[in-house]
Amino acid sequence: MKTAIQKAVGIAALMLALPFSASAEGVKSLRETAVGGAEHPAENYREIRDAGGLLPRDFVQQPPLVPHSVTNYQVTLNYNKCMDCHSWSRAQATGATKVSLTHFRDREGQELSSVSPRRYFCLQCHVPQTDAKQLVDNVFSPAPGL
Repeated sequence: MKTAIQKAVGIAALMLALPFSASAEGVKSLRETAVGGAEHPAENYREIRDAGGLLPRDFVQQPPLVPHSVTNYQVTLNYNKCMDCHSWSRAQATGATKVSLTHFRDREGQELSSVSPRRYFCLQCHVPQTDAKQLVDNVFSPAPGL
């Protein structure tokens, strides 16, 4: 019996032996752009929708979407721009939603006096709402009654 490594090496050798005729210009992404084209600069490709309020969630545990632009928001080890408005001490003055109590618990469930390090980088879970269309057909719908 061949080991997994032997199988992987055999498949890789076979792939290298096959002629590759597809040009990069003929390959298209899901957004219908050529894969082999010029590299685009890193920036927002979609317009951020300023909702002016809370946006609906699609499922129960979905992190809330950000109803405003976060362009140039700095989140570093020592500074988090989101906390300028969403911290418990500033939320009432700014009219922003307070950071959830769940963000003040460590992985053992112990309450902390500040935002947990694993919840500190907001934009890992909370993303701005955009006007982007779906890349593939999607029939997802939230569970009724939740």
